[in-house]
Amino acid sequence: MKIAILGATGRVGGRLMEYALRDGHELTLLVRTPEKLTGVLDRVTVLEGSVLDERALNEAVKDADAVVSALGTDGGTTLSVMMPMLIQAMQQHNVTRLIAIGTAGVLESRAEPGLLRYQSSESRRTLTRAAQEHHAMLQAMQQSGLDWTLVCPTYLPDGEYTGVYRTEKDYLPMDGKQISVADTAEFAYRQLGSSEFTRSRVGIAY
Repeated sequence: MKIAILGATGRVGGRLMEYALRDGHELTLLVRTPEKLTGVLDRVTVLEGSVLDERALNEAVKDADAVVSALGTDGGTTLSVMMPMLIQAMQQHNVTRLIAIGTAGVLESRAEPGLLRYQSSESRRTLTRAAQEHHAMLQAMQQSGLDWTLVCPTYLPDGEYTGVYRTEKDYLPMDGKQISVADTAEFAYRQLGSSEFTRSRVGIAY
């Protein structure tokens, strides 16, 4: 499979890239700082550029079978600005499968039905800017017509791969407190070959 990855130099994106390389997939990585990609440059196609550059996004996805966005929030509006451009590029090149990493804040609230977790009493965060960015990204995906999946981890320490975790469509698994980067990346990677959570959010936790 030909996979375009955004955010491959980040924690989740880096692990996901490792899993994909292990299985022999062809990877195109759009990154701002290629020098961070140590040890893999001979096995991937690297495009240096910004995810906010329409031309760079088009170049990254044009030959892909699927796209993975493992981008995090940067304190600005990168996610909300990037996602509509990414969707347009994917539609232009007839690429339909999109996996993105979100946050548990945009899952449904159990305590206050009708609200998302970040909007409800379930959120312990006083600042909601990051969750609002993920919410805007989710809304763009919901309106896209693409076969998207938004993987929504809770507290995300580095940790090691266990392969033992719980997932739930639209909700954070009950009493879920954390999930490692390695397990989050492995679950997101497996969605490339699964339709179980197509066009939905999925919470993940131990």
